Amino acid sequence: MKAIHRVYQYIDHINTKPSKFEVMTGLSNGYLGKQKKREASLGEDILIKIIENCPEINPNWLLTGNGQMLMKTEEETKIYSLRTDHNINKQAIPLYNLEATAGVVSLFNDSSNIEPIDYLKIPNLPKCDGALFVTGDSMYPLLKSGDIVAYKQIHDFKNEVFWGEMYLVSIEVAGDTYTMVKYVQKSEEGKEFIKLVSQNNHHQPKNIHLSKVKAMALVKASVRYNFMK
Repeated sequence: MKAIHRVYQYIDHINTKPSKFEVMTGLSNGYLGKQKKREASLGEDILIKIIENCPEINPNWLLTGNGQMLMKTEEETKIYSLRTDHNINKQAIPLYNLEATAGVVSLFNDSSNIEPIDYLKIPNLPKCDGALFVTGDSMYPLLKSGDIVAYKQIHDFKNEVFWGEMYLVSIEVAGDTYTMVKYVQKSEEGKEFIKLVSQNNHHQPKNIHLSKVKAMALVKASVRYNFMK
């Protein structure tokens, strides 16, 4: 069995379609079907993309067919609670692939029409609207790229912010939209601004005018997988 066949086996395991898997892993549309039809080998760059975007897949199994399909993992979950939170015993939190959507603003405004790639079930977690994968290192070591954050969207950026808490923030700068996880603090520049602060001290705090903030959500929990052989 070639690697392409094992990829299809994994796709069946996660109960998705090849086209959606291609979006999840950054592959070109129709690539997998062409490779399967030709019985062709997958290049090193393709295999790396799959391994990087599918953290539960066993690289040894994907490359050689040896071992189990899935890695054995230890899951570390951190929950960030407020006094006003009411925990829910059971909830299925939709996990979205941000790269497969038109951005956080579109996701927040039209989440009912966007299909999640999976669901999280974390006991006794406050109500969450969804979950996303973290990119970048601005919150390292508290969060690292590839971690998952579960969030609750807010709408009133002036009155609903809990200062000093961690938020998923989407801002517009010079016509480009950036999405990041930051601590949100009061700004010295006035009530029309917020200060975005990183855990990583290599990233400097930045004051942002509220008119540039397009979406914001309070981070309720984070999930990290620590891989074990």
